[in-house]
Amino acid sequence: MAIVKPGAKISLKDYDPADTGSYKSHEDCAEPLQAHLSELIKLQNLLYAENKRSLLIVLQGMDTSGKDGTIRHVMSGLSPLGVEVHAFKAPTQEELAHDFLWRIHKVVPPLGTIGIFNRSHYEDVLVVRVHDLVKPKVWKDRFKQINQFERTLVKNNTIILKFFLHISADEQKKRLEERLADPMRYWKFSIHDIEERRHWDDYQKAYEDALEKCSTKHAPWHIVPADHKWYRNLKVAEVIVKTLRDLDMKYPEAAVDLANIVIE
Repeated sequence: MAIVKPGAKISLKDYDPADTGSYKSHEDCAEPLQAHLSELIKLQNLLYAENKRSLLIVLQGMDTSGKDGTIRHVMSGLSPLGVEVHAFKAPTQEELAHDFLWRIHKVVPPLGTIGIFNRSHYEDVLVVRVHDLVKPKVWKDRFKQINQFERTLVKNNTIILKFFLHISADEQKKRLEERLADPMRYWKFSIHDIEERRHWDDYQKAYEDALEKCSTKHAPWHIVPADHKWYRNLKVAEVIVKTLRDLDMKYPEAAVDLANIVIE
């Protein structure tokens, strides 16, 4: 896994989507992953109780890269009272009548909670670019607007973690074929996935630009190898836990003198 340094030039070909670090198999990382997930439950409780900050997790990646799977496996133990998941598909007519950040800003997580974006405001420098939905000047201007928007969130106590789930074209092909072969997963298959796959190179370039121009000190991008689901889950959980742990959160003091409380 790599953190994109602000201003760095990015070529996704330099990052191996099948990398697993020092781990050789799912069994190797099962114990550390479980330890992270257990700690994450405790840290979420602290975040909720302290109520001073919020955490926004942004998941981006090509189709089948594992955005849904990451949410399902990494966030499964969290209390639903303190977590909100939002998936951003093609904008509605109402959303198109506003600026492109309108639908994003209104669902930013409130203090004490974790918000998870399955796709995000970055669709407006990715899909619109690849399919020529807006003029180049429009999507190019959005890089600066996104950086300003994210900086505003950070200044107002929202921590932002952005993960690009990096999958190979070969692995995507395999996962799409698995959907076609499994009756319980037919519903996940769309001919749109095949159409989008034809734009693979264009999307890779669009992602490279987004990673380069929108990885900042206050909201950096993490490139996560995603060909192996178990390693993807481990690295995402690892970053989230470390980020929350480093906040050094404390439970609030009792509002009353507990020594004088008698429960009969």
